[in-house]
Amino acid sequence: METPFTDNYDMNFLLDTMMGPNAMRITEELASFLPLSPGMRILDLGCGKGISSILLAEKYDVSVFAADLWIEPTENAVRFTRLGLDAKIIPISVDATKEIPFAHEYFDMIVSVDSYQYYGDNETMLPKLLPFLKKGGIMAVAVPGFTKDFSAETIPRELQPYWAPNWHFYSRSWWQSLWSKEPGIAMMECREMDCCIQAWEDWLKSPNPYAREDIPMMEAGGWKYFNLVQLVGRRV
Repeated sequence: METPFTDNYDMNFLLDTMMGPNAMRITEELASFLPLSPGMRILDLGCGKGISSILLAEKYDVSVFAADLWIEPTENAVRFTRLGLDAKIIPISVDATKEIPFAHEYFDMIVSVDSYQYYGDNETMLPKLLPFLKKGGIMAVAVPGFTKDFSAETIPRELQPYWAPNWHFYSRSWWQSLWSKEPGIAMMECREMDCCIQAWEDWLKSPNPYAREDIPMMEAGGWKYFNLVQLVGRRV
């Protein structure tokens, strides 16, 4: 069995660039369900420090627009250039809640890993993004979530000291219900991802201060309620 690309990557580099559960590992599993081929043009929306974009460019030889709101394009450009990927990955600043600076039907695929939950948990974002896909293009999202839907009143005891509404964590069925309302997309996959625990374990080894803050929550048993939800659909 082939060793995952992520396991062969420089783990110190990944630990320094993670902004949540290991986005390269999540992207690798997500990508295994996608019809990727060399030369495709992909929007990586909410790419953070770009490790999802790096996986796509290095493993699949695609062209990636690495779009993020929080990380400056110049910082990502330096990172991509050092890896010899500056010809394959174009860093750009994008706020998905505002005007999106691309032509309609420009991308073969839009990918979003561990960011879509912050701006896409509504009925307006998916129809906003779909016009930027070519007809038949793929929308592929991976988001952290809960194994079932909780409210402030029903959140498990282990999570009560840590949970906040701005997590935007939902169940697989919640996301499936949301996407099923959009007539412009044909759902291909809606599943819980296999790499959830490993992606979280990678994150907890990161020096990122937010990772340090998550350790007590996971040690208290919070991991029992987390999953990763994968959504893949084709523009019709």
